[in-house]
Amino acid sequence: MQDIIRRLDEKRAAAKMGGGQRRIDIQHGKGKLTARERVELLLDEGSFEEWDMFVEHRCTDFGMDQQEKIPGDGVVTGYGTINGRLTFVFSQDFTVFGGSLSETHAQKICKIMDQAMKVGAPVIGLNDSGGARIQEGVASLGGYADVFQKNVLASGVVPQISVIMGPCAGGAVYSPAMTDFIFMVKDSSYMFVTGPDVVKTVTHETVTAEELGGAITHSSTSGVADLALENDVEALLTTRRFMNFIPANNREKPPVWPTQDPADRTEPSLDTLVPDDPSKPYDIKELIQKIADEGDFFEIQPSYAQNIVVGFIRLEGSTVGVVANQPLVLAGCLDINSSKKAGRFVRFCDAFNIPILTLVDVPGFMPGTSQEYGGIIKQGAKLLYAYAEATVPKVTLITRKAYGGAYDVMASKHLRGDVNLAWPSAEIAVMGSKGAVEIIFRKDIGDEEKIARRTAEYQEKFANPFVAGARGYIDDVIMPHASRKRICRSFAMLKDKRLENPWRKHGNIPL
Repeated sequence: MQDIIRRLDEKRAAAKMGGGQRRIDIQHGKGKLTARERVELLLDEGSFEEWDMFVEHRCTDFGMDQQEKIPGDGVVTGYGTINGRLTFVFSQDFTVFGGSLSETHAQKICKIMDQAMKVGAPVIGLNDSGGARIQEGVASLGGYADVFQKNVLASGVVPQISVIMGPCAGGAVYSPAMTDFIFMVKDSSYMFVTGPDVVKTVTHETVTAEELGGAITHSSTSGVADLALENDVEALLTTRRFMNFIPANNREKPPVWPTQDPADRTEPSLDTLVPDDPSKPYDIKELIQKIADEGDFFEIQPSYAQNIVVGFIRLEGSTVGVVANQPLVLAGCLDINSSKKAGRFVRFCDAFNIPILTLVDVPGFMPGTSQEYGGIIKQGAKLLYAYAEATVPKVTLITRKAYGGAYDVMASKHLRGDVNLAWPSAEIAVMGSKGAVEIIFRKDIGDEEKIARRTAEYQEKFANPFVAGARGYIDDVIMPHASRKRICRSFAMLKDKRLENPWRKHGNIPL
């Protein structure tokens, strides 16, 4: 018995040392934490329960049978709590064979994902891997495919978050791509399907790993990543904060946290948020923060498609997803990137029972050949589809413009919006007054007096929320300062909403 206990202690010690002190020092020298340090920082102190610490690879090819077998085989897996809530985690260990994925490494990840789905808890992956373990050949590729399959089965069942904290290249990128959110660390993480050397050989482009697939590139240009964080510590602490907003699984409602912020709080400054000049912009984030409990707003993809703003707030302690046009960027127009960004966010909220607040100030879809050639018709339909499919409570507030098809798309009453409100400054019409008059009264172009009179007539009829209100498309016109109170009351009324779509295997979203 004493011998077994001694061997157990030795194996535990070997597993905890990973690839050894020299490799740990190299990891620290790069400004990166080790796999176990990351888990300790992510989870509540003392809550981590590790699984499969003693798993070893089974490969004997290319000298692998001569290599020292390190218990754990390059990934730390298990479960713990974040602010007391159960969470499963895997953390790849770059000090062991460069964190490369072997058959057994993949089996460890699949095992915790299966368990997470059984008990209804989120999965967080801390990625830091050199890719497939080449010595294992197709067995390691099969391991990736097994993980991909679990990602798909878990999608919409439990939240999946990927934190990229080192290299993630080749086939490895597709597991994070199928998770719900991707957070990256600046200067130490990258994601790409083919690396700089292959790019140079095939396309003759010279590009660095950071330019090709770094955190800034993916959080601002490609839209692959949701956040770019400064270092490992900030990434892990931000992930902890993020987890406080989301439910554990698709059968639960979002968590409720205590708040001292009264639901009927008024904000007089909102009465002057929208400028009198309809061509002048304003920052929609000011409205979001003044509506939210304690002004707390967790923004998703803040550097990508900035003409639309998405993220999480709390109202009376409960999580609400926010989608808002941003007049400061492209006048708040919807385009390809903003439609994809918002559409994916709406689908996440709907999958996990998170109510959606939509703040509308949209002059329409972005015109131009680049948008049409890029497929704005189908790309814009993604957002339309997401809103139309969503069955969670939906509250919409139109602050200023809601023109054309974009009015329909932004959670209108016609897409089963539950409560649709407007400020007195709202204009709901097919298009702006000047453009509309120049089409309707084309024969009068050139006669400035007539055009001015017709424009005034059109503005009188449509540059207000009352025509839509007369048809029941707007439930009420509210004063801006009362927005928080009215929105909170609306979501409180909707908390027990029940709505189901017709049975189907799945819809066919315009991908």
